[in-house]
Amino acid sequence: MTNHAVETSPQVYARIGGVLYLIIIVFGLFAEGFVNNALIVSGDPAATAHNIMAHPLLWRVSVAGNMLVPLLAVGLLLVEYVLLRSVSKHLVLLAVFFNLVSLAVEAVSKLYLLDMLALLGDAAYLKVFSAAQLQTLAYLALKSHDVAWNSALIFFGCTCLVNGYLIFRSGYLPKAIGVMMQIAGLSYLIACIAALFAPALANLILPAILLPSLIGESSLCLWLLLKGVNLTKWNERLDVAR
Repeated sequence: MTNHAVETSPQVYARIGGVLYLIIIVFGLFAEGFVNNALIVSGDPAATAHNIMAHPLLWRVSVAGNMLVPLLAVGLLLVEYVLLRSVSKHLVLLAVFFNLVSLAVEAVSKLYLLDMLALLGDAAYLKVFSAAQLQTLAYLALKSHDVAWNSALIFFGCTCLVNGYLIFRSGYLPKAIGVMMQIAGLSYLIACIAALFAPALANLILPAILLPSLIGESSLCLWLLLKGVNLTKWNERLDVAR
C-alpha cells in the first residue's frame, strides 16, 4: 500500500487491528482462562493428566488457539506500528522490538504444550516410563510453559507501557486508553515478575491484578474496531511529523 493510501485510510488499519485484537483476546480467554481452569489441577500431575486425556479434543483446540495467537499478533504489531509511528518513530520501534521478543518467547512456550500431548500419548518409546513418571514429565512441561509464558509477558508489559505513552501523546486516540494501556503494562510486569520470583506474592495477587490488563486491552480493541482514529487529529499529526 502506498504512503498516500496509508495516510488517507488509517481507519482500515484500525479496523483490522480491532478484529485481530478481538480474536487474540477471545482465544486467550478460552485457552488460558476456560480450558486451563477446567483441566489443570495445581500441584497434581495425575489429576491434570487424567483431565487432559479425558478431554483430548478440548485440549488440542486450546493448544491450537494458543499457537495462533502469536501468529495473529504479528499482524497486530504491524497495525500498531503504522498507527503510532507518526508520534515517535524511535519509541514505536522500541515497542516493536519489545513485542517481537515477547512473541518469539511466547511461540516457543507453546511447544511445551505440544510436548505434554506427546508425553501423555501411547507411543511405543514411552513404555519404558511408568504412568506416574509420564504424568510428572507432562506436568513439568506445563510448568516450563508457564515460566516461558510469564517471561514473554514481561516484554509484552513493556510494549504496553510504550504503546500507552504513544497513544496518550497521539491526539487521535483517547488519552484515557493510553493511560489504561500503561496500567495494563504495569499489571503484567507485577504479575509476571511475582509469578517468576515471588510465588507466594503471586498467589495473593493473581488473577485479580490482571483485570486492569484485560480492561485496557479490551478498551483499545473495541475503540479500534468501533471508532478508529480521529481523522482530523491524524492529519494534523502527519503534517507535524513530515
